[in-house]
Amino acid sequence: MKFASQRFAILGAGRSGLGAARLARLHGAEVTIFDEGDKAKPVEDFKCVLGRPARDLVVKPGDFDLVVISPGLDEHWPLPVKFTSAGVPLVGETEFAFNLTDMPIAAITGTNGKSTCTELIAALFNGCGMKSIPCGNHGMSLSEVVASGVRYDVLACEISSFQLETIRRFRAKASLWLNFAPDHLDRYPGMADYFAAKARIFENCTEGDVAIVRAGESVSSGKARRWTFSAYGAGADYSYTNGRFYLEGREIGSAASLKVRGKHNMENVLAALMTGKVFGLEFDVMLKALAAYEVPRHRCELIRTLADREYINDSKATNLHALEACLRSQERPIVLIAGGKDKQLDYTPLRAELKGQVRAMVFIGEIAPQLEQTFGDLLPCRRGADMAEAVSLATRLSQPGDAIILSPGTSSFDMYTGYAQRGDVFRDAVLSLN
Repeated sequence: MKFASQRFAILGAGRSGLGAARLARLHGAEVTIFDEGDKAKPVEDFKCVLGRPARDLVVKPGDFDLVVISPGLDEHWPLPVKFTSAGVPLVGETEFAFNLTDMPIAAITGTNGKSTCTELIAALFNGCGMKSIPCGNHGMSLSEVVASGVRYDVLACEISSFQLETIRRFRAKASLWLNFAPDHLDRYPGMADYFAAKARIFENCTEGDVAIVRAGESVSSGKARRWTFSAYGAGADYSYTNGRFYLEGREIGSAASLKVRGKHNMENVLAALMTGKVFGLEFDVMLKALAAYEVPRHRCELIRTLADREYINDSKATNLHALEACLRSQERPIVLIAGGKDKQLDYTPLRAELKGQVRAMVFIGEIAPQLEQTFGDLLPCRRGADMAEAVSLATRLSQPGDAIILSPGTSSFDMYTGYAQRGDVFRDAVLSLN
């Protein structure tokens, strides 16, 4: 067995860590899982060191042969440094799994739209008769997929900047760069560091690989062939306009049968079509497969129409760029519900997006006072103590024909366990309206 009798430390007791632990043990390693969280629980029958014992851990040279780090942990944090300072080689969970599989990969990164695009790509391949699964930063971790023993024709692998921080050899046949915008400044010292981490997706590409990049993005795609896309009029190899898709000006299909909405989602469709083309699929077959794709929850999801008002759940918009994309994709006047955790983001650029489209704003969460100060001179603004009050206020501020949209522009952890719970609470508040 590849790692027979070797001692592996797995950092993080979540899904990625557990997947890596299973994969390491499958290849013969003796595994110990470490997690500093006080709420971390033992997993399966692995040896676990959790909470205070993990924080007080002393690692000596020779204690372990390898340490595998989950993407939620920074390799420069105290726990990983205890291992690397003792001379233990460190590898990221994604890189670890990549080195143990030969399955073809389509890798997707970007500040926004990664999960939708990843699901679209997996649905496209499955609908065309090629076995695929969304994985990586979305769905199953790459380690879980490899450890399962199931063979896939193509892995649709969402890959975050956190995962890209620790790659060494990782590369994909198709590498997608959807967009870039400010985010995660609570993890990175500055925007340049965040950009550099994401740009590593192209670091190991060869001349035989393809880089699929949104038109106008300044990222270098290295040695890969570069294909560009846009739904906003920028010069691109692949484009969308007036309900139709084009390759270098030649029509390749219609969006009429698709269930996804908005120009930002048409860019996701373009990226998916381009990925399928890398693997030899035909446009008409791919569009037929994508017609069966259902819109995911919490991403510009229409909850209901009441009194000629649309209520839309875009709780997945956890940064300013995602919020802007949601606003641009709408055709109705908007009453916007925004706010949540303060991630030290600058919201002033959003002022230009609001004029003429957003009728009023309702703010929630710890960043609500800051947002009210930023936008209060521009249009009517209110604060909601909770989601039910926010929905009620937004309804009162709206007029028939409006869209009332939850698109927070930041994360939810000041009030909720994640964007999904936030979206569910919004849904409940909307459905309880008379």
